[in-house]
Amino acid sequence: MKKFTDQDPETKSPDLVAENIEKLKAFFPEAFTEGKVDFEVLKQLLGGTVDEREEKYGLNWHGKRRARQIALTPSTGTLRPCPEDSVDWDTTRNLMIEGDNLEVLKLLQKSYAGKVKLIYIDPPYNIGKDVIYPDNFQDSIRNYLELTGQVDGVGRKLLSNTEASGRFHTNWLNMMYPRLKLARNLLRDDGVIFVSIDDSEASHLRRIADDIFGEENFVSSIVWRKRVSPANDAQWYSSDHEYLVVYSRNKESWFPNRTERNEDHNQYYKNPDNDSRGPWNSAAYTCNKSKAERPNLYYAIVNPNTRKEIWPDEKAVWAYSKETHLRHVAENLLYWGADGESRSPRKKQFLTEAQPVVPRSLWDYSEVGSTQSATTEMRDLGSGFGYPKPSTLIRKAVYQATRANSMDIILDFFAGSGTAGHAVMAQNAADGGTRRYILVQLPEPLDPENKDQKTAADFCDQLGKPRTIAELTKERLRRAGKKIKEENPLFAGDLGFRVFKLASSNIRAWEPDRENLAATLAEHAEHLKTERTEADILFELLLKLGLDLTVPIEKKTIAGKTVHSIGVGTLLVCLAAQIAAAQVEPLALGIVFWYKQLAPAGETQVVFRDSAFADDVAKTNLTAILQQHGLDNVRSL
Repeated sequence: MKKFTDQDPETKSPDLVAENIEKLKAFFPEAFTEGKVDFEVLKQLLGGTVDEREEKYGLNWHGKRRARQIALTPSTGTLRPCPEDSVDWDTTRNLMIEGDNLEVLKLLQKSYAGKVKLIYIDPPYNIGKDVIYPDNFQDSIRNYLELTGQVDGVGRKLLSNTEASGRFHTNWLNMMYPRLKLARNLLRDDGVIFVSIDDSEASHLRRIADDIFGEENFVSSIVWRKRVSPANDAQWYSSDHEYLVVYSRNKESWFPNRTERNEDHNQYYKNPDNDSRGPWNSAAYTCNKSKAERPNLYYAIVNPNTRKEIWPDEKAVWAYSKETHLRHVAENLLYWGADGESRSPRKKQFLTEAQPVVPRSLWDYSEVGSTQSATTEMRDLGSGFGYPKPSTLIRKAVYQATRANSMDIILDFFAGSGTAGHAVMAQNAADGGTRRYILVQLPEPLDPENKDQKTAADFCDQLGKPRTIAELTKERLRRAGKKIKEENPLFAGDLGFRVFKLASSNIRAWEPDRENLAATLAEHAEHLKTERTEADILFELLLKLGLDLTVPIEKKTIAGKTVHSIGVGTLLVCLAAQIAAAQVEPLALGIVFWYKQLAPAGETQVVFRDSAFADDVAKTNLTAILQQHGLDNVRSL
């Protein structure tokens, strides 16, 4: 029976460096000598693709190398379940995770790598008062505030981005780079990321996104016209817009869903000639190719009304071949203008054949909401939060990037008040969708002295909850789900969410006291932290073994012990504190019987608490019985 330890790779988030080395070794084994990379050999194997220039185009800043290393450093944390804070815990597929998003992104790597369809984030805009996140979940809120210059040594609050630091962009870049690096790993091949940003960091975001996602995978910078009326207190220009910068994981694999037609789109379709096929619009009959490029498209056609022979411009020939043109004539598809004497025809396009509209890169507040409507939306939910995004804005991104009945996962790791979760639920209610969301939010304290946070802080006081943004996120999701249900009583979709909180691992780290090894061994007889619950340990196993945090879990009592079946028998877990020698055989045989009933599709792992066995004999006997019946992968914690 193999034992999980704090040194076991499976007790940490993925070691991305080791994984990259293994991939490199698989492609170029001859570039490795005694386990190390021989870069001279590797350069020879790669030939002319190696760029050895001393001066290269790109964005560099102080701390970039460390930011890259931070993304590659495994996390030793875990996520503790909080059913008491959740809604519909047993059935929901949505997640709200409270904790630093850098560590959470690391912990999600095994379970969600290559599974997220859409990432939407609204990161801090570096405007002089936004939080710069910590690089280690073990830092307390006080510690990370001190480390990032938001409080002094006695806890007095300062600004995080002063003229001497964040305004020079370095802190912001160091915060964003590792998070985007990890986020890319979570995207599906046909996945896409939308990042809300303003002018202060838009150019830098583009540069680091080019570095991480590849310049070739840039899709668009969407302009959101956010303001209904101008900001008259602006010194130069009223800032009426922001951006949504869009990158795909693989641009050839992702295309936005087109927009359904509405009255505005259809207003130009008329029927002046009473065509029996209904209203139509007209399109140009020429293309942007020249006579030299398309000689077969340079020919004369006849205006049936004037009988004149018409040639296209030599720099813009006809869009159709002569054969296709004759078919158009026979089918009465040409329009020669109101008087019938136009110098060039146009082709009829009927409303009945019109396709959905190609998405446009300008999103107006009249269509997707404004900063004012976002504030009103929060107020209607009984809450308040500074500078929220309207849920209708994110709904548009959700609509364009995902499919309704797909179980597509939408991730927002700068969740704020939870607008993205609200948007996903609202869009599902609108089209009967099954999309899922994962939100991550740091429990950043709300400051009642800050005018932008006072209402939200008061709101938390009314709820009897800690004054943190994460508490606001959870309450917003609860109220939004309830409101959506009231407005859509026939909608039977998922309006719940499971809450998890970032914490240190349930597995105790081996920290020997060299002066007193006997006492250390006695203290570590129990490998698991005694203050943690069975559910805590169970969900850490899911993370370590790469299973979805909302995978179905069934439990059964066998030989007086609780046994969990996770993912229809993919994982069988018994975390009983004690298993006597006399209980070994009935427990093992009961597990075998249940395993055969479940008939899992792949290999099954069976996990026990190591300290539950009185001696190694009982452990060996149980393992032998299980292996005799095909359960070869038996582990202990």
